[in-house]
Amino acid sequence: MAPDNVVIPAGAGSNVLGCWIGFKELLAAGQIKKLPRLFVAQPLNCSPIDASFTAGVDTLVERAVLPTIAEGTAIKRPVRLKEILQALRETNGRTVALTEAQIAEAVRQLAASGLYTEPTSASAAAAIEVLAQRGEIQPGETTVALLTGTGLKSTQFMTELFGGTTAAA
Repeated sequence: MAPDNVVIPAGAGSNVLGCWIGFKELLAAGQIKKLPRLFVAQPLNCSPIDASFTAGVDTLVERAVLPTIAEGTAIKRPVRLKEILQALRETNGRTVALTEAQIAEAVRQLAASGLYTEPTSASAAAAIEVLAQRGEIQPGETTVALLTGTGLKSTQFMTELFGGTTAAA
């Protein structure tokens, strides 16, 4: 059985496309009954997929780009933007653009539960909270967050976040 929702941190969107293709193949093979909804989590500071999806177009919509703690998703011009948007629309998915503070808080919450993830990964967890607040993910649904990388990849940020120094938030 497939989950109801899959939340994916996205920069270039490779994981989004991989999930979309994989779930479509499972559906075609009769292994699942429906496609899960795919959701993209991006930092507001670099969120071209969110900007284009929100505008309802298949082309790049310019949005200001600033430094982000979720550096793994800081892709200003995703090469396969059109396909990513198609995957979201076909699965009735959505996008979330997160503040730096929301991402940092998700890193803290995940760490408190024993998951040491980099900020890029934590953005998927932060997005679940936003999607639930918006009513786009319902209680009782099975939701999966792709946690794509360890906190070891962001040692300086993690040291600042957990060492008492004020991190970018």
